Amino acid sequence: MRSRRGFLCEVAAGAGVLMMPRLLGANERRDPGVAQPGEMSMEPKKPEAVARRAFGKTGLEVSILGFGGSEIGFEATAQREVSSILGGAMDAGLNVIDTAAMYRDSEEKIGRAIASRRDQVHLFTKVGHWVPEGKPADYAWTRAGVLESIERSLRQLGTDRLELAQLHSCDIETLKRGEALEGLREAQKQGKVRFVGYSGDGEAAKVAVLSDAFDALQTSINFLDHEALTLTLPLARERRMGVIAKRPIANAVWRYGDELPANTYHHEYWKRMHAVKLPYTFGHYVRDDGPDGAAGVALRWTLFQDAQGAGVHTAIVGTTRPGRYEQNARLLKAGPLSVEVLTDIRQRWASVATAEWVGQR
Repeated sequence: MRSRRGFLCEVAAGAGVLMMPRLLGANERRDPGVAQPGEMSMEPKKPEAVARRAFGKTGLEVSILGFGGSEIGFEATAQREVSSILGGAMDAGLNVIDTAAMYRDSEEKIGRAIASRRDQVHLFTKVGHWVPEGKPADYAWTRAGVLESIERSLRQLGTDRLELAQLHSCDIETLKRGEALEGLREAQKQGKVRFVGYSGDGEAAKVAVLSDAFDALQTSINFLDHEALTLTLPLARERRMGVIAKRPIANAVWRYGDELPANTYHHEYWKRMHAVKLPYTFGHYVRDDGPDGAAGVALRWTLFQDAQGAGVHTAIVGTTRPGRYEQNARLLKAGPLSVEVLTDIRQRWASVATAEWVGQR
């Protein structure tokens, strides 16, 4: 099983500096917590909370930066670190936590970390790919299997309800069979799930959106993964679905430079990075930890796509490092990239993308 390890960490120098259009002047912005020339120095202000957006037609308001729970499970992150990560993130305005039944002990760690603050967050999880002992693999996608998975998630998360339960990248045949959706609907009827969603990419995600059966779509979108921008996001926006961007920083593949990542889960984006040659993923941008560096451009590109007809409400980023959420949140304070940069990224992608460059699971 491949793990999802798309988290920000120390970055290495890349392969030379390419020319790039001017970014929106993040460094020209006034810092409200720092006295300006001629002003009296005041007590530093508490950092502004992460911005929130309406989550489609659900009535939920979600922080634009959410937390993805795969890394803490697959990387066996210690409980004390998970508690520190989520505590700091919630203090910074986080109110979206997304995990899945298959992410090892991620749900349990999250449940323990937020036990005293459960009402401050929206808990999202996913069903499928987890099968209880003694059951066949396809049990995960039956009505009974989905209900059992949800009950397990509730126990592990230490809660009596989920804001969102999602089918986890099931194929078109499974979607059309309908048993898994029946399980979600029954859990919703029982009051254990508020909203139902589909997490996945490509044609299966399109079928899910067009079915009008789901309240939310979680799909891959980043500056090295554009398929959803035209295939599913416009359709989801028409239906006022909540939209969650997964893999929003393209697994931070710029940190590998010219060296192929050891984790095969990162290979496709690494190959695309070297084909597209985005200037923002090489040279000094890799070493820049500000909003105009690689991570800053990646996050800002994913979360400020409205001008191009997309509609991302929250982007989930996983990490195993305390303080990383707050760092990422600060990058978003710079706001949208310039139209010039948005266009440059789209054009560079379009000039080299092939039919095989589909959304990555």
